[in-house]
Formats: sequence, C-alpha cells, structure tokens
Amino acid sequence: MDAVRLIAESRRALTTAGDVPELSAEVWQAQALAQAIGSRLAVAGPPELRGEALGLTELAGRGCAVLDTPPLAPADLRAARLTELGDAGQTLTHLGGLLGEVGIALVGLACSADDESAYWQCVEAIDAADESRDRVLEMLRKLADRARALSERETEHT
Repeated sequence: MDAVRLIAESRRALTTAGDVPELSAEVWQAQALAQAIGSRLAVAGPPELRGEALGLTELAGRGCAVLDTPPLAPADLRAARLTELGDAGQTLTHLGGLLGEVGIALVGLACSADDESAYWQCVEAIDAADESRDRVLEMLRKLADRARALSERETEHT
C-alpha cells in the first residue's frame, strides 16, 4: 500500500483510539511505520536523503523499542503493508504530521501513566518521536534545496 495512505490510516487510528492500551498500540504502529519509511528512503530514496533516512529508521526503531510491543497479527501491522513510497516530499510531509500527533498522544499517555516506569517510557518515546520529526523536516529541507538548485540550472540553460 502507498505510504501516504498508510500514514492517513495511522492518523485516523491514532485520533480514534479509545483506551490507553489502544492508544499505546497506535503510537507503536506509527513509529513502526516511520521506521519502515525511513528504511525504504535509505535504500531507494533520493541520494541526498539517505543519511537522514537511516537516522529516521534508527530513531523510530528506538521509539518502538521503548514502548511495549502490542499483540498484533501480522496482517494488522501497517508497516508490513508498505509497498511504495510515492513522492518523497508528499510522504515526508504527511509523516511529519503523523509524528507530531504521536508526540501529542504520548504526552497524554505520560500524563495518565500509572507508574514511574510507564511515565519514563513515554518520555523516551516522546524524545524519539520529536527527533524523528526533526529528521523528517531536515529531509524536506534537503528536497526543497534540490528542487531550488534544479530550477536554477534550468533557468540558466534557457
């Protein structure tokens, strides 16, 4: 499935999650999707994004690792359904929005944490989501720089 469609599905699921376990599972799903997108960009994305994409993969993986892995059937794992990235800029724009919403959801989870351990898990996941979003924003900046440079070259040749 296309990355933008999976991101939209994740955003809907995140906003409609009911209880804490369901919200936590959706946060984990979003981080896993960000990890999969980063991995795909690192392998097949524009060359100037590959270093940042590797960083996104690592950070989103850390975001998954600090949270309890939800009991999901393989067919329910959105990241496993990722088949194509589509336009890198559009994908990254939507992913940045999703990661921002993940951070907000994690703040809510941290505020409702029953114990100190759960609270600190949320804080670590917030940090990972924030750093992941920073990587996404940096990749968007690099894409804008590339587009600007290409436009300038085309203008020089006309």
